[in-house]
Amino acid sequence: MKKYSTIVLSLVLVFGLAACGNQSSNANNTEQQSGSIEQTSEISSGDIRSDDSSSSTDVDSVSDTDTDNGTSTDTAVSSDIDVPVVYMTTDISPEGLMAVYEALEWSPEGKVAVKLSTGEPPASNYLRPELIADVVTAVSGTIVECNTAYGGSRAETAMHYQVAEDHGFTAIADFQILDENGSMSLPVTGGTHLTENFVGAAFADYDSYLILSHFKGHAMAGYGGAIKNISIGIGSSEGKSWIHTGGTSKRGISGDQDAFLESMGEAGKSVVDALDGQIVYINVMNRLSVDCDCSGNPAEPDMHDIGILASADPVALDQACIDLVYAAQDSGSLVKRIESRNGLHTLEYAEQIGLGSRTYELVKIND
Repeated sequence: MKKYSTIVLSLVLVFGLAACGNQSSNANNTEQQSGSIEQTSEISSGDIRSDDSSSSTDVDSVSDTDTDNGTSTDTAVSSDIDVPVVYMTTDISPEGLMAVYEALEWSPEGKVAVKLSTGEPPASNYLRPELIADVVTAVSGTIVECNTAYGGSRAETAMHYQVAEDHGFTAIADFQILDENGSMSLPVTGGTHLTENFVGAAFADYDSYLILSHFKGHAMAGYGGAIKNISIGIGSSEGKSWIHTGGTSKRGISGDQDAFLESMGEAGKSVVDALDGQIVYINVMNRLSVDCDCSGNPAEPDMHDIGILASADPVALDQACIDLVYAAQDSGSLVKRIESRNGLHTLEYAEQIGLGSRTYELVKIND
């Protein structure tokens, strides 16, 4: 039996935009911080954000409930409100990763893809194989990726396969570049910018997807998490350009900023719609640089590791991670990066088009 501490968070964008320039540094440290952080069995207070307030409110009482199936029967959520659950552990280790995955009680069907970023050489903060190997094996997964649209070592299929081998992914599982044979189109419904989304042609070869993301900053999107991984991440090389330009070009990555952020939500929704529920998400919050794993020399993180979170709702998951970043006292650089790119708008728009919910229940698991 597991013990869970539960807290319900309602989420909103409460911070104004702050201008900031790109931060960069040459970080040659390729070590992943995957050691365990001591877990706590109770949460004594939480942070509630509301749509009409820029201040936070302390919650002094939180319900703790023992259950057999990992769900709380004593929460602050009204019984007629169905909010997604986000599971969290502070144990950043293979065991912690398996614990949050198992809390999802997900039963993948058919052929399973594990989507992650292979990481740009030489020193990006991609998720290390030793951290993820157990969960990849547990789902009998094939690790999948797509080529980039901006050059680098992963822009061409042959080079990208070499990066995957050099970074240790081919040693723990089968590996495939989804767009090695081009693109396929997925319909986008309810979008403002896109009517179709271009993903790797092999996307349809898989029946279920485990989206395994390293949560961090991003030079263009402000932050990268589950939503980025199912949009830009699963997009083919031309599909990445299509999203970046708000559906105006299949080449290049320049376009209107908000159109780009909104197109990520639209593209992500097309992927979720196509999979019809056979998709779940895990975000690992370590090595929290302001830069993405697409940078080969990211800025060195200047804040502490936080934990691993998982959910069946990508919007709830990313919002929970954002809230944890904003609650951290040493997150100034990352918050500045997020706000300078209007990154919170991604969550706003994704919820608006029905990709997921920014209101969630956070369940902290304690093994």
